[in-house]
Amino acid sequence: MKFSSIALVVSDAKKSAKWFEEKLGFEIRSKDGHWVAVSQKGMPIVIHLCADLYPLEPGISGFGFVCKDVAKEQKVLEAKGVKFTQPTKKEAWGIQAMFADPDGNEFSLTQE
Repeated sequence: MKFSSIALVVSDAKKSAKWFEEKLGFEIRSKDGHWVAVSQKGMPIVIHLCADLYPLEPGISGFGFVCKDVAKEQKVLEAKGVKFTQPTKKEAWGIQAMFADPDGNEFSLTQE
């Protein structure tokens, strides 16, 4: 399992991406619907700029992890006592699960 992304709620994803690009030297990695991702050149971790029409739900931390097999990783983590708030599920865009820390902060786990 690898850390892959941080979701950041912004008022305008395209405007925010342009700011990251022009002011901080980030590159725009993707612009697919509401998914606008920026990152420093050469870095695998991205900031997912979520327009406020897609706000994070209560409890969701905005931190994302990726792995090769979500269902397998879920079993490994559950054996260690990690609580999954959303079991492995196939979505139109990929396979994902959600797990929580002891304080209820939720993290996404997506198949790469």
